[in-house]
Amino acid sequence: MKQVAIATLGGGCFWCVEAVVQRLRGVVSVTSGYTGGETENPSYKEICTGATGHAEVVQIEFDEKLIDYRQLLTVFMLTHDPTTLNRQGNDVGTQYRSAIYYHDEQQQTIAKEVIEDIDKSEVYGSPVVTEISPLGVFYAAESYHQNYFNQNPSQQYCMFVVGEKVAKARAKFSDLMIAE
Repeated sequence: MKQVAIATLGGGCFWCVEAVVQRLRGVVSVTSGYTGGETENPSYKEICTGATGHAEVVQIEFDEKLIDYRQLLTVFMLTHDPTTLNRQGNDVGTQYRSAIYYHDEQQQTIAKEVIEDIDKSEVYGSPVVTEISPLGVFYAAESYHQNYFNQNPSQQYCMFVVGEKVAKARAKFSDLMIAE
């Protein structure tokens, strides 16, 4: 029997995070969306201005018997750059911040521990700046953002940016990935 939990993570462009976590064993569903801002029912166009305060995030339903929250966070933290404030590569703005939006105190504790472990390991050579905040209202992004990489594999951004992150995840976390 599945033991489904939910995680909400922001690591720059939600297409990248979505594509990586969709390939993890135990992930039941992934919804791209927005959280952490002030505007009700924001649109992608509004998010892109940076004025709403929202981050691009993915909300992940996962089976804790197949992948636990700590493993999920470790993959997330090591497949984006959590040391750059409000940016991932060429994507710049508060909407692209690295963030973990916890659903309960246990997730908050685990998030702090994972970040502490990554900082201690000095894998990045710079301190982690990932925001850890309680989840507020989550808004699903427009339908054309859902399952984006899988539906647009030949789009240039997907080929060169998203595809690279998926390949990095496959190489580093092959034991946690589903076969393709």
